[in-house]
Amino acid sequence: QVQLVETGGGLVQAGGSLRLSCAASGRTFSCYNMAWFRQASGKEREFVAAITWNGGNTNYADSVKGRFTISRDNANTMVYVQMSSLRPADTAVYYCAASFCGLLSTTPGRYAYWGQGTQVTVSS
Repeated sequence: QVQLVETGGGLVQAGGSLRLSCAASGRTFSCYNMAWFRQASGKEREFVAAITWNGGNTNYADSVKGRFTISRDNANTMVYVQMSSLRPADTAVYYCAASFCGLLSTTPGRYAYWGQGTQVTVSS
């Protein structure tokens, strides 16, 4: 079992930056690939970014490529997403998720563990 807690959400103006953090506890953190998803009001949950267990490989949704950076700190069992050049379309609840090590996936169903989410609101 892995417990995930996201922090760092808030209200920011368009063009601004935020860094979301995800604190993991439970089973060996380094055995898991990690990802961020988001869900806007009335929309399905969508993939944002993912990182392999050792940080050696990352994947990003086209909509955030070049603006968001995912990273992890296995020693402190943390995952981050640095978000810059934020747009109103980035407004959503952001979720941290963990999957067993293997190929990176963009599919929510591949992730076994989820945090409770943190709200990001980007004003125009």
